[in-house]
Amino acid sequence: MEYVSALLPPVVMAAFFIGLVVTIVKSQGGPNKAKEDAVVDAALARAEAARQADGSTAS
Repeated sequence: MEYVSALLPPVVMAAFFIGLVVTIVKSQGGPNKAKEDAVVDAALARAEAARQADGSTAS
């Protein structure tokens, strides 16, 4: 019976990880994809503008 208690935690963690990956894959795209992409693009543009205004040139 010790082998069951030794294998149970990795099996449970693997099942949760698989569920997490499936959830992430299913949530990609969809009707809000354009809105999410626009938010990310705006955040990157703000960060770039702030970096240029700061005078930083680090890449």
